[in-house]
Amino acid sequence: MSLRRAVLSAAAAVVGLAACGATRPVSNTSITAKAPVMTAVGADATDPTVQAAFLGVDIWVDPVAGNDSNTGQDRAHALGTVAAAWARIPIGVTLTSGYRIMLAAGHYPQATSVNYWENRHGTAAAPIVLQAADGSHTAVFDADINMFDVSYFSLIGVDIVREGDTFHCEQCRHVLIRDVELDGGAGAHDNVKVNQSQYVAIENSDIHGADDNAVDFVAVQYGHLTGNRIHDAQDWCAYAKGGSAYIEYSGNEVFDCGTGGITAGQGTGFEFMVAPWLNYEAYGVLIDNNVIHDVQGAGLGVAGGFNVTFAYNTLYRVGTRSHLVEFVHGRRGCDGIVETCAAHRAAGGWGTTGGEEPLIPNRHIVFANNVVLNPSGAGSQWQQFQIDGPLGVDPASGVPSPSRADDDLHIVGNVIWNGPVGHPLGTDDACLAANPTCNDTQITAENAINTVQPVLRDPAHGDYRLTPDSAAAMPAWAMVAGFVWDSTPIPVPPGIDLVAIPVAATAACPAVRLAAPGPVCLGW
Repeated sequence: MSLRRAVLSAAAAVVGLAACGATRPVSNTSITAKAPVMTAVGADATDPTVQAAFLGVDIWVDPVAGNDSNTGQDRAHALGTVAAAWARIPIGVTLTSGYRIMLAAGHYPQATSVNYWENRHGTAAAPIVLQAADGSHTAVFDADINMFDVSYFSLIGVDIVREGDTFHCEQCRHVLIRDVELDGGAGAHDNVKVNQSQYVAIENSDIHGADDNAVDFVAVQYGHLTGNRIHDAQDWCAYAKGGSAYIEYSGNEVFDCGTGGITAGQGTGFEFMVAPWLNYEAYGVLIDNNVIHDVQGAGLGVAGGFNVTFAYNTLYRVGTRSHLVEFVHGRRGCDGIVETCAAHRAAGGWGTTGGEEPLIPNRHIVFANNVVLNPSGAGSQWQQFQIDGPLGVDPASGVPSPSRADDDLHIVGNVIWNGPVGHPLGTDDACLAANPTCNDTQITAENAINTVQPVLRDPAHGDYRLTPDSAAAMPAWAMVAGFVWDSTPIPVPPGIDLVAIPVAATAACPAVRLAAPGPVCLGW
């Protein structure tokens, strides 16, 4: 099965499966999709069965004409507040009937919202759905959704516009966010934060505004972000860290962020991680067919990753204050719950009970067949890449010393034009001649670095596709190897693999991913 199917909530069937070309675009942006695309397959076997239609109880809410003394059974008898509707869903039990809260058009104020969305347990056959009844973007929350211990929840077409964080979910399972705008304004810290959760999907949504990160995943396993616009964050646009695993980012437009675009891994408090994913920061992450543009730091990066592949992405105007792409050590420390940190270390995890420091190596990393274009005047400040050299680490952390950021690192088939001025590769003490998969000679020979200048159709107006002539002049793409699920100190589920889709199989929609919940069609 595909990774996307493995994280699909059954409640997604409320809006149906889209045919190629029918998916609602999140913007007018045209994205460069370069075949063959990659797909992730072989995910967890607990995939819910997709329903043909929602089956369950509808609860209607109308912020203008509704009243909490009504039955809520239809629009004519709508409740007046979301809080009253949420209270109708049984607490602390496994649901045998689904509940769908249908929100009439209008603004839903903080005062009548839910203070803490918690302890509701849907199933694949009995999901919990919060949906804009009159079409996407017609129901707008002034309040955030702060959620804990909720299963099989879908947010469909409901916007959250406020000065602050918009959506947080802790210890959640099977969560779908689709076709929404999540606007944190100038007051958000982490606009979307998901932690210690599994099966999380964010699709066709516009997520923006944060003084830290637009989308922050910590210890999230099985998920995808497809067809979104993720932008305007002062730190990263998006990352998955803290033992996050089996995550796919595909077909997104990512832009206007400070520290970086999309990163697999980063740095985590040891106590916030979840067994058995206690060694690497990120496992089995696929980042493909995205456009990342106007990012001050690295457009893409990995920091403490195991099996991370970046393929067929387009990067434009990135690294203006640093470098284009980074392969660096993940950080790990204990943020105060010493007992939990010690227990994780005793179980074979990597880390200490001390402060955060760079410790976590990379292994099995592929950066292949990406196009990077920094036009004249927008080159990176220092170098092409940042590839950390080996680090001697404290044996008490459990991390093998030296800790390497370039272990089985492959940089192949990329076309990079980083302004007209030459930049050093940035390998520093890494990717030495003794490394057979990554060394200066190999990088220079197997990538077109300032030798082929890509030409995009109209990036000033959001069209990041290669011109036909430029596409025809691209070098042949490299073969992208699949993930290598060899041993980790603490064994983890193998999760997903990568398969190249033949071009002929996707002729009608060149960048279609496999299966549900509807293809993301990218132009070429």
